[in-house]
Amino acid sequence: MQVRHPSQLATARLPDVPPPQTVSRPGADIPIEDLSLDGAIRTSLANMEVIRVLGGVSAASSGRTIYDPAITNTGIDEARGRFDPQIGVQNDFSRQNTPQAEFDAAPPFARIVGDPVEGYDMTTGLSKTTITGGEAGFNVRTDPTRVYTADLMPLNPNTGTSLDLSYSQPLLQGGGVGVNLAPIVIARIDTERSFFQMKDSVQQSVRGVVEGYWALVFARTDLWARQQQLEQGQHAFNLADARFRQGLGNAGDVAQARSALAGFRASLVSAEAGVLQREAALRNILGLPPSGVPGMVPVTPPSTEPLAIDWTSVLRLAEEYRPDLIELKLILEADQQRLLLARNQALPRVDASALYRWNGLEGRTPDRALISAGPGDFTGWQLGVSFSVPLGLRQSRAQLRQQELLIMRDRANLQQGLHSVTHSLAANFRNLDQYYRQYVEFHKARQAARANLDVQFARYDTGLTAFINVLEAITTWGNSVSSESQALLQYNTELANLEQQTGTILEAHGVRFFEERYGSIGPLGRLFRDRCYPRDFRPGPNEDQYQNTVEPAEEVFDLRGPIPQGSRRREPTRPAPLDPQRLQLTVPEQVPAPAVQP
Repeated sequence: MQVRHPSQLATARLPDVPPPQTVSRPGADIPIEDLSLDGAIRTSLANMEVIRVLGGVSAASSGRTIYDPAITNTGIDEARGRFDPQIGVQNDFSRQNTPQAEFDAAPPFARIVGDPVEGYDMTTGLSKTTITGGEAGFNVRTDPTRVYTADLMPLNPNTGTSLDLSYSQPLLQGGGVGVNLAPIVIARIDTERSFFQMKDSVQQSVRGVVEGYWALVFARTDLWARQQQLEQGQHAFNLADARFRQGLGNAGDVAQARSALAGFRASLVSAEAGVLQREAALRNILGLPPSGVPGMVPVTPPSTEPLAIDWTSVLRLAEEYRPDLIELKLILEADQQRLLLARNQALPRVDASALYRWNGLEGRTPDRALISAGPGDFTGWQLGVSFSVPLGLRQSRAQLRQQELLIMRDRANLQQGLHSVTHSLAANFRNLDQYYRQYVEFHKARQAARANLDVQFARYDTGLTAFINVLEAITTWGNSVSSESQALLQYNTELANLEQQTGTILEAHGVRFFEERYGSIGPLGRLFRDRCYPRDFRPGPNEDQYQNTVEPAEEVFDLRGPIPQGSRRREPTRPAPLDPQRLQLTVPEQVPAPAVQP
């Protein structure tokens, strides 16, 4: 094999991207911008030549592009091209001089002679295939002939002409409007399939943007909780160390506090890395570089209200709008068209043909007079019927049976698709109820954990409890904050999953597809200015789906750190990537529990 060295291949332009942020180099000097969820979706759509989907903490190509439906759409023109009229012109120039032997009166009584003959044959024809499968034709032919050194001939030059009108029509196999238009219908169905495949990928991409957005909000909330745990742990360590130095504590409490503090620091590093990973994943699916762009501060708060869902309506929406179910329906339609073709191919071949011809002739007589036949003096016609059939029709009947079985399979696949969708929607229902109930209970658990933390600090200050209870209270409180936010953001992600499962996530976010006007080169080539194809349309304005705030989205969780009684610690400031200036809020003293529908 001859394989070129990689250096011989064409090079691609490298993006101008600085080194990415890390936990050790968080990039505190990087500017920060607010990002709403609607803005994130619009950014993703604007950068979506190749459609990306979210997978875990990364995004990858779905294998679909915005060009796929347009590429498939060219198959319609290919199928329609069969019915385009065809014109043909054939010109043949010839000169023949064939030697011949003839008797001669003088010795040796024979000689070889030849008369040069010059000819010109021009045939012009126009033909068209009709939608019934017939073939109509119009042909004009002229063939002037001149013979040199010839004896007396009636006409020299001799010009014969003819004009033909012909039509042939298949009566069984190959005949009929539906059979001949079936390839065009199949091509149109293929275009629809390609469109809905692309739409399915766009739906997955939009759902991935929503998931990535809420995942970033959770990562920022979890980071705040780990920062609070670290500060609480530092305060506990200082308290244990001070009591030990005053002779009121023991070395075991100090060792426990030091060990817990090291664990809190490790958890904080993991949380910081989680924020960087989630922000990088969101940038990836938005089509942005991994670095060199402003940091993101989500400002769209998640929904805290339960959603009432009608099961029958959701099932009906899914059956009507889900792209994968639509594709299964289109596959069934295409196979029904192929069944029509297979049935037609199983018929005998019976063709009827008809031709009518006008003949003409003109030329010069030996006395150089020009004579010609009158119009319509010499006509002819021809009618015919042809029949052919393979004995047994084994091949065509096998293909017909195969196509009938394919349709049975398509119907089974459609029913299985509906069966799977029903189970997916049922899982959505269960998840929505579970995550919201968990959010409610975790919210209560967080309040209880905060009260317990205050009590344990106060009791330890007075020597009424073991130090291990304080460390356990710190851990429980931080985990409850993280669990509460995770449950609510899973609930909001599941709302987007429900929209995707019903096939309405794009309509719910005001996303519509725009089809540019049709254009083709044509038979004469590019005689005019080229038109850009496809047109470069970017997403236009639409109404916001979500309510935005001027505060970071995680503030919906009432981010106030617990202050142990008797301490003079201030509220901890947040690291630069979380933009502390944006997080100064006035929050109520009591946080009401979320309302739950019975």
